[in-house]
Amino acid sequence: MRYLAIVLIWFWAGLATAQEWEDRKVFNPGAATKLNIISSTDTTIFAPLIEDFLADRPSVSVEYWVTSTADIDQRLRATPEAFDVAISSAMDLQLKLTNDGYALRLSGVEHPAWAEWRQSLFAFTAEPATIVINRAAFSGQDVPQTRQALIEALRARPEVFRGRVGTYDVRQSGLGYLFATQDARASETFWRLMEVMGGLDLRLYCCSGDMIDDLTSGEIAVAYNVLGSYAAARIESRDVLEVIPPADFPTTMMRTAFVLRGTAEPDIAKAFVAHLLSLQSGDAAPVSQLPMLTTKDGTAARDTIHLEPALMTFLDALKRRKFLSAWEDAAIQD
Repeated sequence: MRYLAIVLIWFWAGLATAQEWEDRKVFNPGAATKLNIISSTDTTIFAPLIEDFLADRPSVSVEYWVTSTADIDQRLRATPEAFDVAISSAMDLQLKLTNDGYALRLSGVEHPAWAEWRQSLFAFTAEPATIVINRAAFSGQDVPQTRQALIEALRARPEVFRGRVGTYDVRQSGLGYLFATQDARASETFWRLMEVMGGLDLRLYCCSGDMIDDLTSGEIAVAYNVLGSYAAARIESRDVLEVIPPADFPTTMMRTAFVLRGTAEPDIAKAFVAHLLSLQSGDAAPVSQLPMLTTKDGTAARDTIHLEPALMTFLDALKRRKFLSAWEDAAIQD
């Protein structure tokens, strides 16, 4: 037993030091039972949900590890035993992990059929991909409400927007890849917009938070396909930024969670996922920063990406290489 404890201490110390994490925080340290959660959601946004879960569980602690959506997929495939719950905005990668047997089936969890997959993967938010602008860059100008209008705005004033337009680097961001492939399926406007942005020395980002930081400072003027929920959560940026759900064909992602099949704490892990699903209103404390999934009639909006096998189409290696090649030609112009 002492040897096992030494091995575990070495393992977790190695994770914390040898590998890079965007953030890591322990809630209620020193408790007898620990839940390890790997997530793509910023700690500042998710902390109220964890604290609410622990409020009546003094014997439980949560170690919350934050990394990118693509990195979550890689880490779980390499060391699934290291974590109890996985939370990610990359629905396709989460669905593939579930299909590949990494998720534990949870009996007795009630949720709308369109928001769960095989009683193993559960969606708990609905978050739109948006255009976010720095208001100062559009002072006296029409604010684009569609992708075509954004194309026209960028073409009209290239001197303002050169080097000041950002989006996800879809080669690194699982969520960015999901949004881009969904956009490409919906309309050819996506490719025209990518070419225009690429011609303006497009800036590429790993995650929404970094894009919003640069938008707020004025380093960039426009961010495309950024999560509107992240921008809305920045209270200090509300007078600086404007969030625009595209009126032509909106895309809404559902953030998902699952319990790892090899978890050492299945009951607590299941209780945590059930806690996420019990949150009915984005206006209710402690979750005012996250838009909740459940609608009054329990149905999905038409623009919501569904949990279904077709979601994994662009994870096929050949299709992915083809898509990324076309994307690089449009977005990265020498």
